[in-house]
Amino acid sequence: MSVAVKICGLSTEATMHAAVDAGAHHVGLVFFPKSPRNVSLVSAARLAAIARGRSSVVALLVNPSDDQVKAVMDEVAPDFFQLHGSETPERTWEIASLIDQVVIKAIPVLTKADAAVALTYRRGVDQILFDAKPLPNTLLPGGNGHVFDWTVLADMRKEFPFILSGGLTVSNVADAIRIADPMTVDVSSGVESSPGVKDADLIRAFIATVKSTKQPG
Repeated sequence: MSVAVKICGLSTEATMHAAVDAGAHHVGLVFFPKSPRNVSLVSAARLAAIARGRSSVVALLVNPSDDQVKAVMDEVAPDFFQLHGSETPERTWEIASLIDQVVIKAIPVLTKADAAVALTYRRGVDQILFDAKPLPNTLLPGGNGHVFDWTVLADMRKEFPFILSGGLTVSNVADAIRIADPMTVDVSSGVESSPGVKDADLIRAFIATVKSTKQPG
């Protein structure tokens, strides 16, 4: 089975078309005002319509209120909800109980102990995404272009399939797949020409590289 690709933080119709046409399995829309990739509900609905039926639409939220979750669900109707803040296992379960869509919980990682936190989220979470832990005083919980030591995920690979994020690029994604053996790779800043500005050529190159990389074993 080949590794799936998620292109996150799309904000224009041109780059959404590029991702979907190149074969992205998942496309991510960010609902976080501090992010340069933030989109409005109106824009998100328009972008989601491009992907509908071809790529799964993922809504990324950070410590959302119930009202925000419901608004995104009503206006955008994503296939997945990605929680990328400091949501506790209890809060994650509460959010999952509000919706029928797949729930992804992002876990910030630097060490093996950080990765092991994912085990506490098994209830109410369908998938785990491992991302690089932000540096102190960093405004964004993800999309910072930082890479972490993929070998710290070895124990987690025995527990469940996962999504790998954090500083992935065309240059390093093949190594990431061989070392971490994820079910999905997630890229945002690694296919941008500047913060928040996706590059269609980089999107196509990233997807092509993943498709040509064999999984371990």
